[in-house]
Amino acid sequence: MSRMVNCVILKAEAEGLDYAPYPGELGQRIYDNVSKQGWQRWVAHQTTLINENRLTPIEPEARKFLVTEMEKFFFGEGSAPPKGYVPE
Repeated sequence: MSRMVNCVILKAEAEGLDYAPYPGELGQRIYDNVSKQGWQRWVAHQTTLINENRLTPIEPEARKFLVTEMEKFFFGEGSAPPKGYVPE
């Protein structure tokens, strides 16, 4: 049986993640409060942020930016798309 969570993204009960997708306290909060579908929404948004801002995820400043945006996406006011971004 799947683990169910009250997803902060979907605002509904949904299937939870199989493991914490990020280390530490933030990863545990995500594991406890984000569904698989909610996490996929973040992955898509993160990909947009990386591509549109031309980030290199191994660089410390890029990682710091992405972690800040991840926290905003799940538990803050939301992570805005990059300036000037127009979805296809």
